[in-house]
Amino acid sequence: MIKVAVVFHSAGGTTRQLATAVAAGAAEVAGVTVIQAEIAGADISAGRFCNSTLLAQLDSADAIVFGSPTYMGSVSAQFKAFADATSERWEQQLWANKIAAGFTIGSNFSGDQLHTLQYLQILANQQGMLWAGLDIPGNHNAAGLNRLGAQCGVIAQSADGLLHETDLLSARYLGQRVAQLSKKFAA
Repeated sequence: MIKVAVVFHSAGGTTRQLATAVAAGAAEVAGVTVIQAEIAGADISAGRFCNSTLLAQLDSADAIVFGSPTYMGSVSAQFKAFADATSERWEQQLWANKIAAGFTIGSNFSGDQLHTLQYLQILANQQGMLWAGLDIPGNHNAAGLNRLGAQCGVIAQSADGLLHETDLLSARYLGQRVAQLSKKFAA
């Protein structure tokens, strides 16, 4: 059985909606179980992420999809605290050769969301993970997936808390892609 984990921070609920769509897409692939793990304020004490149970769940996964809202051009402080806490995994390369991917959302169309995806990709690369981007040219398939045209992951936009349906479908597709790649890699 392949395990795909979706770990994310959500402040207003839109990142959670994307995470749910990613998890649903991964769960559609036969032979895949999904772990959905939200980074919560209670996980952080004195600025440090301290949820060892969540980290252990991620250790057991075959793939990890990272998600964070874009704040001030990068990941949220809560996600950054989580990322910093993964340094022990980095030292031991516990996440090496896992499939990784990412998603983000911002309130502007060009609110530096690409930088957030690049941060997530660098985090995955430092961990020795294998990054899976989208294989859909922006808005070039019949369903209009990848509406905002990022190839390295899902970028969504919402100024009012309502998500565009194709952003949710793109997130679902990313979950399917990660699950399928994980199965291929495991074989």
